[in-house]
Amino acid sequence: METTTPAPKKKNPVFIIILAVLVIGGSWFGYSKYKHGLAHEDTDDAQVSADIIPVIPRVAGYVAEVRVKDNQVVKKGDTLLLLDNRDYVIKLQQAEAALAASQTSLNSARATTEAAKANILSTASAIKTIDAQIEAAKVTLWRASNDYDRFANLIKDHSITQQQYEQALAAKQSAEKQVAILEQQKIQATQQTRSVSVQSDATAQQMSIADATIQQRKVDVDAAKLTLSYTALIAQEDGMVSKVNVQTGQFVQAGQALFSVVHSSQVWVVANFKETQLNKMVVGQKVVIHADVFPDHDFDATVASFSPATGSTFALLPPDNASGNFVKVVQRLPVRIEFTNAADTLVKKLRPGMNVLVDVHLN
Repeated sequence: METTTPAPKKKNPVFIIILAVLVIGGSWFGYSKYKHGLAHEDTDDAQVSADIIPVIPRVAGYVAEVRVKDNQVVKKGDTLLLLDNRDYVIKLQQAEAALAASQTSLNSARATTEAAKANILSTASAIKTIDAQIEAAKVTLWRASNDYDRFANLIKDHSITQQQYEQALAAKQSAEKQVAILEQQKIQATQQTRSVSVQSDATAQQMSIADATIQQRKVDVDAAKLTLSYTALIAQEDGMVSKVNVQTGQFVQAGQALFSVVHSSQVWVVANFKETQLNKMVVGQKVVIHADVFPDHDFDATVASFSPATGSTFALLPPDNASGNFVKVVQRLPVRIEFTNAADTLVKKLRPGMNVLVDVHLN
């Protein structure tokens, strides 16, 4: 019986074509990635950043009024929140009253000093008057003494009467007593002048103390006004308010973070590159950014600066390779990338925390 040999199967050319296309395509893709890798460094570990200003009260108190709400746009100088300021108003009034009392004390000391100066001038004038009276009394005493001497010689010869002699003696004694009285008055006036001068010096010192007290009270008033101003929390920059986690009537402490204002007029990107990617990267290189929110848009940017340390160094619990078992982990360094196209309106729509893909052109 004759046996028949089966005809050989024809090879399917489609498989060969598909295989060839895959090999060629894979080779081209790998080569293009290799060429791209020589001139580019990219990472998807990057986020949009902006200035986030926390709203923190500098004094404690009860919330009197909340003037903003979630996601509200605010301008620099807008009032965000008011605290109950009645306690601080009373403290300001107390400081102002103490200042007024100090000013009254200064005015009183100044009036006392002026009166003391007037008394010094008065006593000095009185001393001059007494000096003149003493000179006149000495002249009278000289004349009375001469008359007495003459009458004393004449009484011996009985040329005058006893009455005339006694009158001359009385005039002399009266002149002597008048000179003594005036000299005693001069001593008292001089002592009074010294006493008033000492009192004036003491009053002048009181004026210096009162003036220093006034300066202190002015500082107290300024401090009270400053503390009172802290009861109104003001926006420091233009931006957008975050979620407001505070209610009217709530008691807040000084230094307590209430909410934040995102200063969105300028945003940038912080990209965390592996340390093995940094050998060819320098400040000023061109960067193309793709944001997940706008995947088809190219954002032009440039490398602005490199962090002084890796991200793990600034962690709450930084690694300590000297303790425990060491496992080498490739570290990442934060790189600041700033947008360069000021006319790109989509940049203003980016929000802090959004994910982006960063492509750094090394050449």
